[in-house]
Amino acid sequence: MMMNCCGLLTANKEPVPLKSVEVELEVRAHVATVVSTLNYENKEDKPLEAVFVFPLPGDAAVCHFSAKIGQTEIVAEVKEKQKAREEYDDALSSGQQAFLLEESDQSPDIFSLSVGSLRPGESASIRLEYVTELAVQADEGLRFCLPAVLNPRYQPQGSGGSGGSNVQMTSVPASLVPYSLSFSARVSSPRPVSKVESNCPLDALQYLNTEQTQATVKLAAGHKFDRDVELLIYYKDAHQPTAVVEAGQASAKPGTLMGDPVVMLSLYPEFPQAVMSSVTSCGEFVFLLDRSGSMDGARIKSARDTLLLLLKSLPMGCYFNIYSFGSSYEHIFPKSVEYSQKTMEEALKKVEEMQANLGGTEILMPLKHIYSQPCIPSQPRQLFVFTDGEVCNTKEVINLVMKNSGSHRCFSFGIGEGASSALINGLAKEGGGHAQFITGTDRMQPKVMQSLRFALQPAVVDISVKWDLPKGVSVTALSPPITALFQGQRSLVYGQLTGKSSEAAEGCVTVKYSLAGHPSQNQVHFSLTPAEDTGLLVHRLAARTLIRSLEMEERERGREQEEGVKKKVVELSVQSGVSSAFTAFIAVNKGDGEVIQGNLVRRNVPTPRMMACRMPMMAMANSFPSCPPVSESCLPKQPPRDPLLQLVSLQKASGCWVLDPALAAALGKTSEEVEKSKPASVNQEVWATILALIWLHGFKMDAQEEWELLAMKAVSWLRAQNAPCVTECVEAGNALLGFNVQKDALGL
Repeated sequence: MMMNCCGLLTANKEPVPLKSVEVELEVRAHVATVVSTLNYENKEDKPLEAVFVFPLPGDAAVCHFSAKIGQTEIVAEVKEKQKAREEYDDALSSGQQAFLLEESDQSPDIFSLSVGSLRPGESASIRLEYVTELAVQADEGLRFCLPAVLNPRYQPQGSGGSGGSNVQMTSVPASLVPYSLSFSARVSSPRPVSKVESNCPLDALQYLNTEQTQATVKLAAGHKFDRDVELLIYYKDAHQPTAVVEAGQASAKPGTLMGDPVVMLSLYPEFPQAVMSSVTSCGEFVFLLDRSGSMDGARIKSARDTLLLLLKSLPMGCYFNIYSFGSSYEHIFPKSVEYSQKTMEEALKKVEEMQANLGGTEILMPLKHIYSQPCIPSQPRQLFVFTDGEVCNTKEVINLVMKNSGSHRCFSFGIGEGASSALINGLAKEGGGHAQFITGTDRMQPKVMQSLRFALQPAVVDISVKWDLPKGVSVTALSPPITALFQGQRSLVYGQLTGKSSEAAEGCVTVKYSLAGHPSQNQVHFSLTPAEDTGLLVHRLAARTLIRSLEMEERERGREQEEGVKKKVVELSVQSGVSSAFTAFIAVNKGDGEVIQGNLVRRNVPTPRMMACRMPMMAMANSFPSCPPVSESCLPKQPPRDPLLQLVSLQKASGCWVLDPALAAALGKTSEEVEKSKPASVNQEVWATILALIWLHGFKMDAQEEWELLAMKAVSWLRAQNAPCVTECVEAGNALLGFNVQKDALGL
């Protein structure tokens, strides 16, 4: 009899003890609490140990872990990691039940959950709670991502498991994941919720009050594990700075982080318009592109198209270079070169030939090479990193960026499902830049061009935060100093408030900075009266922020100082009940004292992977090979080139277009039609450039953020020509192309 092996078996044809995952999300303005319940059942006739390796958002703070077996509930405690592991092993070897939750040694966004000694026929329900900040997107939406996909992580050669637990990971195609997911969210904010969007089907948004400041939403039934679940939450007037004060824990000692009130400030700097309209014309732009096997297909094509837009949008007078990496790395020029028509053409020719054929994902070596190159005087270095973020040595990579943060800004782009949020956010945070995630059907280009606009903004320097508080109240900063500010982007700052104040007391925070030589400041006034029912959400996020800063410090220090910092992290983690790199959650069921009989069998619970990664089903012990490329026959036929990219590819480095048959074809006209319509006294390049601008404004306004910078360059070139008859050209161009674009709209 043939066994039906779909649905309830691991890769090795073994029964899977995890049956369902329920996730409840509670969003409060810019931060969220997530409660996951994992239901296990042992249907075998022998006791089981189930191990489930899964991703969490990179900056999540796990703050509760408990297990319910029958009517017995055991709540886990935070302990030093090695002690917790020993306690778990001791419990299992003495026939007791135990549960262990720990962060991966290599990457803070991967956790391992071990459920020890489930008796035959027994069920267990595991409850896991974490808190996280929500990132602001280019369109001002706040992004929450539930990583349903843990892509296999590439481990660089020669970097065997470094002292961590020997975590085995099994992955299967998403369609075979044998457990179900239910997901619901509740959103509340001081400002109305205008909409909630997702890459997965949602049931309709339900408002809970007439002000529309509270709402609930659910994932439609039948979710398949073929993608991360991404929610984008939009508020009206989201750009207002806010402050939340949260009361300390009654049972904690005053003067400690958990015993004192904590304030969370959400700052949105608004820069003077005059400064913002001046785009810098210098800089060294270094682009680092992932060409590992997992980037094959649509990802590498999108990356090539994006590099075309980036190269066309760079200002004259800057320097640039393009690196690509896999198991090895390549660069187009031995060192960064000045941007000109010749160097741009040479780079674009190489970009056109780029394929996802460089093997694994070893990002550390090209980064080391880039940082070893001397900086060019008066050309601030801006690094753009494109990767699907499947690496094991996340902490090492982020550490390298942090060490070099004084000499550059790093802008990072996570491509596709399962990109490591710890890697992408960590690169940008430590590199003083900005992170973007490109998933599902998202177009890469608008997000990347927004980051280029940030990179072209004058750098904000001399940032300081000043607190004005009533007499008798002092503040301890819990966040690292702010190193980067961008127009319209949020910064969250945490502070511990010590001392007593009168009931109606107010505090004020002033953020001062200098932008292109202009001193500026933003202020937030706030009440010191604690908010009601935020629980300990703000305290836990503040503890996580401080723990992360201390972990980074620990990697920087010598061995003697290292132990002191590690001790501080463990104390803070235990006191706040928040996970860290040096602690783990451990729960032991002392229960009825009945010893579990029989040899314990280990089962690895499979995680879903993207179908694009056509790997054989396999268990991987501390070694995560990259996905082999998908065979060409599986890929859809390449569509003809996008008309926008066709036109953009013809622009010269100086910003102008040339009147030739290729331009006429891109505009949908014949050479004869284009030349015949040209006003007699007008230079050919001026005419060609005005036509291209009219086409962009008339035909591609929906993609303006993608071509805005290169159009600004074209306008600057036109102004420098002092061309006569511009009005006549615009009128003739509109007549030829069938538009009615005003001269002012073109910026002329």
